[in-house]
Amino acid sequence: MHAATPAISIQSLVKRYKNTTAVNGISFELEPGTITGLLGGNGAGKTTTIATIMGLVMPTSGTVKVLGAEMPRQRYRVLHRMNFESPYVDMPMRLTVWQNLNVFARLYGAADIGARIEALAEELDLGEFLHRPTGKLSAGQKTRVSLAKALLNKPDVLLLDEPTASLDPDTADWVRGRLERFCAENGATVLLASHNMAEVERLCARVIMMKKGDIVDDDTPANLLARYGRQTLEDVFLDIARGRGEARAVS
Repeated sequence: MHAATPAISIQSLVKRYKNTTAVNGISFELEPGTITGLLGGNGAGKTTTIATIMGLVMPTSGTVKVLGAEMPRQRYRVLHRMNFESPYVDMPMRLTVWQNLNVFARLYGAADIGARIEALAEELDLGEFLHRPTGKLSAGQKTRVSLAKALLNKPDVLLLDEPTASLDPDTADWVRGRLERFCAENGATVLLASHNMAEVERLCARVIMMKKGDIVDDDTPANLLARYGRQTLEDVFLDIARGRGEARAVS
């Protein structure tokens, strides 16, 4: 039997902005149906990597493929099978939640839009503010709407950038639970950029660590903890960010 085509394949990816190298020749592949954490401090190259996967940024060199399509040249083939969620990207504030979801559903080519919005409104508890202007929502409500937007087309590839940032622990746990359910039911491939190490340990079977545009480690959470002799991923993250990882790593 042939191995499944990677959901995401990045080979020798380089992205430079004038004299700054944001991504420095990284390579990795994500198997279908997996959840992978992409970690690193500010300036590590996470956002640029995600932007190239979405086809929004042209690589300086190297290749990025999503579901077999080369990005950005062939992105028209797969954009309807992808989606993205970030609390830092606002929807039009004057449109109601329903209007926003309707617009994005059309952009993503979702089937049976009315029924899909109704199903997500029930699942994500949007009913009480479905016809309220998006700009009038609380942070937690906006996050739930953003999650609904990301799930409208039942994506095969889902890119998440700090999906629970600024949320209280209860709401954040609620969001993680919905993401876990969606992935289990739909076999989606997820790449999660997060600074919440407990979130990464809970959701991710694999963690890719970046620093200054390079991948400095790539393994399961358990193996990373063992290799760095740490009890939490946060301590591993700090070791790498502060240049202590090599000294603490064990064979």
